[in-house]
Amino acid sequence: MEGIIIGISTFLIIGLFHPVVIKAEYYWGTRCWWIFLLLGILGIIGALLIDNLLISSLLGVFAFSSFWTIKEVFDQRKRVLKGWFPMNPKRKHEYE
Repeated sequence: MEGIIIGISTFLIIGLFHPVVIKAEYYWGTRCWWIFLLLGILGIIGALLIDNLLISSLLGVFAFSSFWTIKEVFDQRKRVLKGWFPMNPKRKHEYE
């Protein structure tokens, strides 16, 4: 049963990060990348320190999803420049 829970949770964690990438880039631009680095590092530390396999696995998934989000925030900026996603008018000068 734990494998199914890990699989479903992984799907949900990854799915949660998609709108997070869009919102983070919209409001903060690429300068928020360090937050995801910190979350990833904390997730790895938690995964190493917790003995429970289920929780440790989910923290690992969360950690590496956070690391992947760093790349995605920069890719999201490129998508905004292509016009695929809306640009934050308050940060328009950052896209020039």
